[in-house]
Amino acid sequence: MTINRRDLALSTLAVSGLAVSALALTPALAASADEEAVAKKVEAFRLAQIAADPKALGALCADEVSYSHSNGKVEDKATFITNATDGKSKFLSIEYKDPTIKVVGPAAIVRFHWMGEQEMAADGKKVSTNLHILMNWQKQGDDWKLLSRAATKL
Repeated sequence: MTINRRDLALSTLAVSGLAVSALALTPALAASADEEAVAKKVEAFRLAQIAADPKALGALCADEVSYSHSNGKVEDKATFITNATDGKSKFLSIEYKDPTIKVVGPAAIVRFHWMGEQEMAADGKKVSTNLHILMNWQKQGDDWKLLSRAATKL
């Protein structure tokens, strides 16, 4: 079999192209694993909000969390957990619609449309919420923690 320079150059390009393709896929696979891990944390957070579970919320939030409500009120971790679990209201439902997750290094940007209904303990009044939510999650060691959250009324 005779191999000329052209054949050698083409096979080198093909092998190089395969190597570049394999390298390009590796971060995508890692990102999807992180995206899946973040998605699980986001769902755990939703369930912890509905259950008003202070232990679960505490485990999901970074110590430095900045939790911003649609009325502009901003809470630190302790204040958020206290207010979310004080029993003054309870969530009847919370739905996170059309979520998107983008992992960028040790950070994840999560956006979704929040549809919720809660009942006030004082008078039984039901209140619906329709919000756009932006969450930032940070990878701390092997775990993802909520670092910040902002809400906008729709």
